[in-house]
Amino acid sequence: MKDTLHLADPKPRMVAHRGTSGLELENTNSAFVAAGNRSYFGIETDVHRTADGQFILFHDDNTKRVAQDEMIIEKTCYETLRAIRLVDKDGKKGRKDLIMPSLREYIQICKKYEKASVLELKNHFKPEDVYAIIDIIDQEGWLDHTIFISFDLQNMICIRERLPEQKAQFLISDYPDWLVDTLKLHRLDLDIKYTALTKERVEELHAAGIEVNVWTVDTLEDAQRMVEYGVDYITSNIVE
Repeated sequence: MKDTLHLADPKPRMVAHRGTSGLELENTNSAFVAAGNRSYFGIETDVHRTADGQFILFHDDNTKRVAQDEMIIEKTCYETLRAIRLVDKDGKKGRKDLIMPSLREYIQICKKYEKASVLELKNHFKPEDVYAIIDIIDQEGWLDHTIFISFDLQNMICIRERLPEQKAQFLISDYPDWLVDTLKLHRLDLDIKYTALTKERVEELHAAGIEVNVWTVDTLEDAQRMVEYGVDYITSNIVE
């Protein structure tokens, strides 16, 4: 299997971080399509609930960094957010395609290009909102190709309770003493900052039946080290 870093070992499955964000503006349909046209296994993105209970894709809580206009995502209505033109990678506005995608648009792109959806639930979601997200993905027939991720453990527990066999990875930046037992208890896999890993920790996780994804690996040297450690997924901003 070819991958975006041209690694010799085919095992780690490559995930495009926020789409092909090294080429197109992060978390836009353009970035997702660019990833779809490359050899990534999956496309990662971030979902928020808007003030009126809909779902939109954006990384930050505040729009200012990517849009110049300053709005709090979860306190703003969906149509208002959709009307914002985002700033391209050259720092200019103008492209009509650079708007915040809907959850359904993202899933449809992943489905069209046969890429796994790696969907981060941003912040804490109420169970009914988690279920609404699940329902949208299910309506598109793409649940079997979706991996849910979140820094919020309760989000992951909610996913597990509703979908006992669903791929779900708990996001974390360090490796606390309670981590492995907690993952085993809730039958969760792991998505961890690559600098927190050692080969021994990967072996410990695999011995417990836990798959390992690493974020965000942007040099060939670091990626090769993760391959040597035996990780299962590598999330990267690098463009092939």
